[in-house]
Amino acid sequence: MVELIEKTPFDSVLPFEAGTVSVSEVEGGVLTSVAPYKGQSKALSDTLKAAHGMAAPAPNRATGKEGSRAIWFGREMVLLCGPAPDAKLAKHAALTDQSDAWAVAMLEGEHAAEVLARLTPIDLRPEVFKRGHTARSELQHMMASITRIGDRSYQILVFRAFAQTLAHDLKNAMQGVAARHPR
Repeated sequence: MVELIEKTPFDSVLPFEAGTVSVSEVEGGVLTSVAPYKGQSKALSDTLKAAHGMAAPAPNRATGKEGSRAIWFGREMVLLCGPAPDAKLAKHAALTDQSDAWAVAMLEGEHAAEVLARLTPIDLRPEVFKRGHTARSELQHMMASITRIGDRSYQILVFRAFAQTLAHDLKNAMQGVAARHPR
């Protein structure tokens, strides 16, 4: 009988550091897509707040904190990251476990925005893309969810199949930025 070995999406390629920027794999916990039923958005937000301590986010925003976050994930779609969804949410929304579908990385450091600017068309200036802002956007040649979670830190989600590609693209961009900003 074949014995399978469990591997994380970024196995053997992360963490990585170049200059003042580092990228590491994040254990995202349970990832659940939450799609409200017609007319249930407000009730869903109230239930999410009561059950998990955070309201449903507005478009292009995230709520919550590390370990328990709700991320706007598209029109009428939220990604609940961290906790298993409370059963009461199912009354107001379709819930789908996405835990094995996504790879989660954390990019952080003094020049993290410069690294991302090489890969995505998002305006990352701090006065525009503030903490708690999120976007579903192209990152190099793949679709990603990018959320600013701190002054110099970003959470990036890509489909698990693109984890190695994301690590490669970030590494190249990080090395380029590091060359421009020697320590």
